[in-house]
Amino acid sequence: MSWLCGLVGEGISSSRSPAMHEREAKNMGIPLVYRIIDTHQWKGSVQNLPDIFHWLERFGFNGVNVTHPYKQAIIPLLDELSDAASAIGAVNTVIFKNGKFSGHNTDWSGYAANFKQTLPNASLTSIGQIGAGGAAAAVAYALLSLGATELKIFDVDKKKSHDLVERLQNLFPLAAVHMAQSAEDTLNGASGVVQTSPIGMDSHPGTPFPSSLLTEKQWFSEVIYFPRETKLLGEARRKGCPTVSGIGMAVFQAADAFELFTGLTPDRERMLREFD
Repeated sequence: MSWLCGLVGEGISSSRSPAMHEREAKNMGIPLVYRIIDTHQWKGSVQNLPDIFHWLERFGFNGVNVTHPYKQAIIPLLDELSDAASAIGAVNTVIFKNGKFSGHNTDWSGYAANFKQTLPNASLTSIGQIGAGGAAAAVAYALLSLGATELKIFDVDKKKSHDLVERLQNLFPLAAVHMAQSAEDTLNGASGVVQTSPIGMDSHPGTPFPSSLLTEKQWFSEVIYFPRETKLLGEARRKGCPTVSGIGMAVFQAADAFELFTGLTPDRERMLREFD
């Protein structure tokens, strides 16, 4: 059997996902092709998602990953959702099978695995999170699943942050989940900070907040992996913060998606070693 997979998103022409999936398939001795579907290249938008997924199925794709800005917009087009995807309210992996689209979320499991491996003793007492989009929902779900007792979330889109806080508080009633009013408010008093907005990507350069708001006593986590070190991650490291890059999350979520696509178990540590 052979597999045809891909990634749907905007501004993703430089994504490392094809290399990760195809290299591990080659290591396992199986035929797998992974293609980029970048709506930015042909000025597509969320309105084109139904047509995109219709044609992906017609072309024989086994499944696709979904990234910014479509992780939440794709949900109405799906026939089934995994428990995690339903709880998080975001999908990053879609499987085409038996004429149905099933949505999954491997961002949260990938983030949790990377965080535990990189900072096993990090304090989860109070966490400040920047961003409330699709990746943010998965990261927040992961942190609360790992035992975070307080989570403050800020997004420039107030409705997004309000809705995410409400969803998470219902899912984790024993934790304190708050909507912050500013980045400064989010970081103030936090034992750790996680950056989940797209700001810092090659296609969205800059920083979501000034690094002067960070202290060396806080750990800092980034979800962006291209570039492998965002400006903010580099500044946090130079300040002395224990850091978690987005690379491990990218690799481990890809490994979980690979398993969903193929039904086969990849070598996660090998994928991590070979990322470069």
